[in-house]
Amino acid sequence: MNFTCFMPAYNTGRFIEGVIRNIPPEAWDSIDTLLVVDDGSTDNTAEIVTGLVAELPKIQLIRHDCNRGYGAAQKTAFDWAVEHGSSGVVMLHSDGQYPPDFLLKMIAPLRDGTDVVGGSRTMYGDMRKGGMSQARYWGTVILNGLENFVFRAKLTSYHSGYKAYSLRALNRIPYRGYSDTFNFDSEMLVGAIRHKLSIIEVPIPTLHGQGYSSLKPIPYGLSVLHTICKFLVKRI
Repeated sequence: MNFTCFMPAYNTGRFIEGVIRNIPPEAWDSIDTLLVVDDGSTDNTAEIVTGLVAELPKIQLIRHDCNRGYGAAQKTAFDWAVEHGSSGVVMLHSDGQYPPDFLLKMIAPLRDGTDVVGGSRTMYGDMRKGGMSQARYWGTVILNGLENFVFRAKLTSYHSGYKAYSLRALNRIPYRGYSDTFNFDSEMLVGAIRHKLSIIEVPIPTLHGQGYSSLKPIPYGLSVLHTICKFLVKRI
């Protein structure tokens, strides 16, 4: 089986090299490609990645000519993976908010036939101990509860950016019609639930405050509510 690890990157020149260098050797052995999708960065993100290619030849860089959005970067990675026959993909954020040393744990369920793997901070422990603010913590808890009620699921985390998908999932979930925003991850889970795909969660630590995130909690929360409404009227 061949797996692609992909990294959406937007102005993460301060962090991306450190994240890449912290990928464990055994994780490098388990992936065929580290695909970096530079989403129109205006800093030195692309230059740093290009400079690492000679040392780490599994790296491939795709550049968007402008900033299209977090979801759009994932669509580019998914299209590339499908076109190149990847058995599955795992997403690693380029800002350091998700630990590279959990990559193998994220990939392992795909080898066993799972369709979707989600990293769950809730399963690992109290997210506030990892630097998550009280407001963001309770917002996450409330949204998770509402989503489980509406989707009739029992997931502990809909809003983690540590995700892995099998090729079957990419072929079944109509991701190209989803949003280009941060809400894309939630839409992918809704798509997996709608198509009755298997989902497994893996405990991961909370690393808030150690990386960089441009997610704005209030607009994001409203976009999640919009996704719930679309699900109820069967538009997603």
